[in-house]
Amino acid sequence: MSLKETIIHEALKLFSLKGFISTSIQDILEAASTSKGGFYNHFSSKEDLFYQVLDEANRIWREKNLSGLEEIENPIDRIIQLLKNYKDRYLKDAENFPGGCIFITLSVELNDQRPRLSQEIDKGFTGTKNMLKRMLEQGRERGKLAGDVSTEAVTEMLFASMLGSSVIYGTNKSAESLDKAINAVIDYLEKLRL
Repeated sequence: MSLKETIIHEALKLFSLKGFISTSIQDILEAASTSKGGFYNHFSSKEDLFYQVLDEANRIWREKNLSGLEEIENPIDRIIQLLKNYKDRYLKDAENFPGGCIFITLSVELNDQRPRLSQEIDKGFTGTKNMLKRMLEQGRERGKLAGDVSTEAVTEMLFASMLGSSVIYGTNKSAESLDKAINAVIDYLEKLRL
């Protein structure tokens, strides 16, 4: 890893554990074993680093959660695989996110303190909800989902369940609780399919 990649990776872990505001540049320097010069050679500010960490977190999110989805034809099965990936590949990724989902940590912390940065996190949340709704609507169009199901309501329920599972797992690190929560959502989806 280059120094820049190391700084991004270490900041990602620290932001996951402590949040953006509570992580000092000194914390990042120590974790990355570098100096202020090494840091400022790659980043103009901590906020500049934030955006690059967010890009990396988004890349990891896509890599972990979307894995294998393109091979699944049935949109409802794609959502189920997404939920399984979210549970097993993303939330349990302690190497990159030792404090849990970085997006949850940052959105809660930054909402009041740095609303402009929080809006960047919200773009990802909106994108995830749009993706879920699109898959549900494709499922209904293909006759895989009951026609009277509100895709908007199910999207909100799925998204809220994902966030809630993430918060619970982030606080108790219980794989059993996480499995139960996500499996309950999968069971619910199974009952909606035709």
